[in-house]
Amino acid sequence: MFKLRSHTKELLDGKVADKDLILNLKELHSINTLLGGYTISINAIKKINLQNQNIVDMGSGGGDMLHEIYKYTQKKNVSCNLYGVDLKEVCTAYASARLPKQLSFITDDYRNVNNHINHIDILHACLFTHHLSDDEIIQLVRFAIENKSILVINDLERSALAYYLIKGLTQVFSKSHLVKNDAPLSVLRGFKKKEWITLLNKAGARDYSVKWKWAFRHQIIVHG
Repeated sequence: MFKLRSHTKELLDGKVADKDLILNLKELHSINTLLGGYTISINAIKKINLQNQNIVDMGSGGGDMLHEIYKYTQKKNVSCNLYGVDLKEVCTAYASARLPKQLSFITDDYRNVNNHINHIDILHACLFTHHLSDDEIIQLVRFAIENKSILVINDLERSALAYYLIKGLTQVFSKSHLVKNDAPLSVLRGFKKKEWITLLNKAGARDYSVKWKWAFRHQIIVHG
């Protein structure tokens, strides 16, 4: 079960009732906060010059990761433009309604972001790439390279321990049927470090790093 990536689609990737999606977003925020998921992305962007840059968060969901980046830039007195892009309008509407107006949310495919802003300096993905096929990930890396963007990825490691831990936690504490189904499935759709290296090389990436981070994540930085 853990040797190869699962190709089973998550419920979140199908048609979902708005109220169920919102509950899912709220619980994912709690999980990311509890397990330090946001910290992995913040530690990555600390290594990058953010001043006057356009930062795009793909699959931005409820906007909480973008909000964490915003709080970091405010603390460091960094001026930059922050955009979240998501295919689901209910997500972008939810994020826009509850977060600071300095954050802009776009309902579209990430590949169309150039239609909305003049250049993507930093492309960020937190818990986004495991929703993609290997070929789609290669396309994403090539998109970043072709646009001369820095790509930051924060996603799950596929492991038995991670699977059974998140399965147990969500069965006990979650009220969302989406989270109960998708959280352990997300781990099965996750990655081994060697798989990331293979995908990056296939995409033509040359300047990159892949690091394991607690709790059961990988932090990838690709310089386009």
